[in-house]
Amino acid sequence: MEVTHKTPVEGAQAWPLSVAAYHTLAEAALIPEGTELLYGVIYHKMSKSPFHSFLVTRLLRLVRALMPDDCLLRSEQPITCIDSEPEPDLAIVRGTESDFKAEHPQTAELVIEVCVSSHEYDRSKIRAYASARVKECWLVLGPEKQIEVYRQPRGEQFAVLTSYGIGSRVNSSAIPEVSFAVDALFES
Repeated sequence: MEVTHKTPVEGAQAWPLSVAAYHTLAEAALIPEGTELLYGVIYHKMSKSPFHSFLVTRLLRLVRALMPDDCLLRSEQPITCIDSEPEPDLAIVRGTESDFKAEHPQTAELVIEVCVSSHEYDRSKIRAYASARVKECWLVLGPEKQIEVYRQPRGEQFAVLTSYGIGSRVNSSAIPEVSFAVDALFES
């Protein structure tokens, strides 16, 4: 029988893991693949439903067609934050492939997380993205057919939150070229 605990255990003293230690353990194959570091704790990433995969694939197609030349579109690749290394479903970063040959980006222009059954987990990453000065963060809420847009990072939070639903158009303020009707994401 497998016992699972909510991490970290309330009232227990935890030893936080640094990003450097996380890298060392991963390189030594001492932690399993499919993990990400959030606030000094290693989390196993959730499995992806067909609907989640559909939304990520659709977003890749929509966003790739709108990308400016001085940016990269990355999918499920790390962003190194202060005490975290999340792997957003999509991230737009300034630079070239060669810029990230030796280290992961430490910020992004735009990060997109798709939430089908992981709303609470993905919302927990907002603080890490704000701390890393990510200019804009979108949470695509699949079942609700909405996109929450977080803008203007201030310390560990974003100053502005706007929601967009069916019938509206989502426009990135960080990457103005990225703009599309919400319906285009959710239509069959």
